[in-house]
Amino acid sequence: MRHLVSIDDLTAHDLHGLLDLAASFADVQAREVRKVPALRGKTIVLAFFEDSTRTRTSFDLAARRLSADVINFSAGSSSLKKGESLRDTIETIDAMGVDAIVVRHGSSGVPLTIQQWTDAAIVNAGDGWHQHPTQALLDSFTISQRLGSLEGKKIALCGDILHSRVARSNVAAFSKLGADVVLIGPRTMLPPNLDGWAAKVEPDLDAVLPDLDVAYFLRIQKERMAESLIPSEREYRARFGLTEERAAMLSPDALIMHPGPMNRGIEIDPVVADDPRAVVLDQVANGIPVRMAVLYSVLGPGQFDGVDSGANEGVDL
Repeated sequence: MRHLVSIDDLTAHDLHGLLDLAASFADVQAREVRKVPALRGKTIVLAFFEDSTRTRTSFDLAARRLSADVINFSAGSSSLKKGESLRDTIETIDAMGVDAIVVRHGSSGVPLTIQQWTDAAIVNAGDGWHQHPTQALLDSFTISQRLGSLEGKKIALCGDILHSRVARSNVAAFSKLGADVVLIGPRTMLPPNLDGWAAKVEPDLDAVLPDLDVAYFLRIQKERMAESLIPSEREYRARFGLTEERAAMLSPDALIMHPGPMNRGIEIDPVVADDPRAVVLDQVANGIPVRMAVLYSVLGPGQFDGVDSGANEGVDL
C-alpha cells in the first residue's frame, strides 16, 4: 500500500509499527532543532475541501519537519469556484509532479476515488462520515503514552456516533490494538445496526464510568445532520455530557479525550475540560509526530507495505 485511506486497511502489526515510528518522531520534537531530512525533495499538497484547523496545521507542520515542500490548496480560492470538476482539479495537481496529496472532503469515499486520477500517494485527512485514520492513530498513540498500551483497556465513545468519522476510525483502531470498546449516545445518534463495528452499545453512561480507562466524548456534528436528532442541548448535556459529577465517578487514572473542536458546556463541562485527566491538548500535540510517521511511511524508504517498527532505519532521527 502506498496510501492511507482507512484504518480498515491496516493490521494490528501495521498499527503498532506506525505508533513505534511516531514515538521516534516524538523524540525529534523534543530537540532544539525539530527537523529531519527524511522527505527532502518530496512535494506534499494539502488539498482541503472542508474547513479544518487542527488537522491542516498538524499535517503542514509534520511535512515541513520532514523537510518536504508543502503546497496548501484551498477549495474556496481555486478553480472549483469557476466550475472546474474535482477530477480536473486533482489531475491538474498531479501534472505538477507532486508526491503525495493529503485530502479532506465532506463526501465519503473521495480519497479512495481520486486514487484513480493521480500517481501520488493519498492520505485521508477525513472524508464525510467515513474515516479519519490519522485521528485514530494519534488517539491510540496518546492512550499508549499514558497507559502503556490499549490491550485490555475499556474505552467508551460517547455522543454523536452516527455522524462521526472519528468514531468509525477509532473503534477499528482501538479494537485491533486489543481494547474493549463501548458506544454510548442518544438512540437517534447511534448506528442502526452494529455490522462492521467492533463494539457494543451501552445504554447508561453513568453505569460504565467507574470501570473506564478512557472516556472519549465526541462533538455533536450539527453540520452533518439533516434533521434535529436531540430535543435540546440542555437535555443532551444532562444525559450524555461529562459534568463535574460524572467526572468524579471516573477512576483517578482514567483519561478524558475529545477530538475537537469541543463544545464546552455540552459534551464536556468547562471545569472538566481543564481536569488533569483531560488529554485533549496532548492529542493535538501528538498529531504532529503521528502524521510525520504516516507521511514518512507512504513516501520514505520504508514505504507502506506492512509497516514495521524498523521502518525508520537509515533515517537520521
